[in-house]
Amino acid sequence: MKKYIVVGGGVLGASTAYHLAKEGVEVKVIDRKDAEQATEAAAGIVCPWLAQRRNKRWYRLVKGGARYYPELIRQLEAEGESKTGYRRVGAISLQRDEQKLEKTMERALKRREDGAPEIGEITRISPEEAKKLFPPLADGYDAIHVSGAARVNGRELRDALLRVAAKNGVEQIHGEATLVYEGKKVTAVEVDGVLHEADEVIVTAGAWAKPLLKPLGINFLVHPQKAQIVHLDLPDTETENWPVIMPPNNQYMLSFGGGRVVIGATHETDAGFDGRSTAGGLHYVFDKALEVAPGLYESTFAETRVGFRPFTPGSLPVFGRVPEWGNLYVANGLGASGLTSGPYVGAEVARLVLGKETELDPADYDVMEAIEPE
Repeated sequence: MKKYIVVGGGVLGASTAYHLAKEGVEVKVIDRKDAEQATEAAAGIVCPWLAQRRNKRWYRLVKGGARYYPELIRQLEAEGESKTGYRRVGAISLQRDEQKLEKTMERALKRREDGAPEIGEITRISPEEAKKLFPPLADGYDAIHVSGAARVNGRELRDALLRVAAKNGVEQIHGEATLVYEGKKVTAVEVDGVLHEADEVIVTAGAWAKPLLKPLGINFLVHPQKAQIVHLDLPDTETENWPVIMPPNNQYMLSFGGGRVVIGATHETDAGFDGRSTAGGLHYVFDKALEVAPGLYESTFAETRVGFRPFTPGSLPVFGRVPEWGNLYVANGLGASGLTSGPYVGAEVARLVLGKETELDPADYDVMEAIEPE
């Protein structure tokens, strides 16, 4: 039986391993358990249909991700996983500008007509109705409600995928991975002096992929974008079904059960791998959030999470086999939409590695776009 190794255990790697294991092949996942892994920090919003970004390749990917979620969650629940981190709660897009609100409505309706029925009902709601759904909101925000949107807890989803993968025989190894190769073939992955032989290797190491691939002479062009995300608690408040909030700025708010509200995030492109929570970053997050939702002033500060989103050139994800390397695959660059697209891309990568037909055209996400020629 062929041996498959996935290097990187975030949501993308976990999904890849899960889907490979479902096909009955031998899989190992190697992960260093970095504290600032994007999946570890992230609270995801599955609502790609309102995005203004015009890149059609990107939209196909995130649209596919949103469409795939209900099927994936059904699969996980059938395996006994009740804590998947996913919940369809709807989303509210806020605006004070009537023209912008109308354009958002037009964009949402058009995308539903163009093959995204999973967007659900698209409704114009009043400021009073918006506050009823998300009580901390400021007065005066007209809004559009999208019923098909969902929230995702990155940690819980990753862990559910890995638990089911383990049930299907996937071995999980924690430690520093080094790719061992002969000529243009990766023969094994070394972890703490132990060699793990491989027939196929899939690198899903996110922002840390560059140093992993460099010894092979591959200059992989991925850079980290630092995100600082704040968790708040509202005592004696049930927040389980509150919708995702998409303000006019580039921030977001979402809630989990038990009074937990998440606000974020920063988009720091020049911070490198500085994992600190900073005064400036927190000020930025709080300033934006409290303007939109002053009802959070009296909330309890719970924690800050820091994660590094991986971005590849053009802010477009890449996945596929590395040319000239017969058994090396890379998937990376999911950026700020990693929790929307990660499970779906993992499924696509598994299909590709197994020689099956993919829904996406890998040529649209060419790995060479993120590799600097020698």
